[in-house]
Amino acid sequence: MFLHVTEAKYLEGYKVAVSFNDGRTGIADLSAALKGTVFEPVKDISVFSQLRVDEELETIVWPNGADLAPEYIYFQTFRDSPDLQVQFRKWGYIA
Repeated sequence: MFLHVTEAKYLEGYKVAVSFNDGRTGIADLSAALKGTVFEPVKDISVFSQLRVDEELETIVWPNGADLAPEYIYFQTFRDSPDLQVQFRKWGYIA
C-alpha cells in the first residue's frame, strides 16, 4: 500500500494535525523538515500555516511549491510508536 496524506490542518508553530489513508491520525511537528532553499519561505509561520493537501500529490504542499514525502510526515507523526519502528528502519529514518 502506498501511503498518502488525506487531511492536514495547521495547529500552531510547525505542528500539523494529519490523517493518512491507512486510517491513522496524529500530530506532526515538521520543524526538522524546514531545511534547504525551498523551505526558507516556509519557515515564516504565516507561510507555513498556508499548507494544504494536494489532491494529485496526496501530501502536504505550500504556496511556493515546497512539499514533503508522505512517509516523512508519517515518521514525524508516529516516530515514537513501537509498532512502526521496523517500518521506519526500512524507510531509512532510523538506524
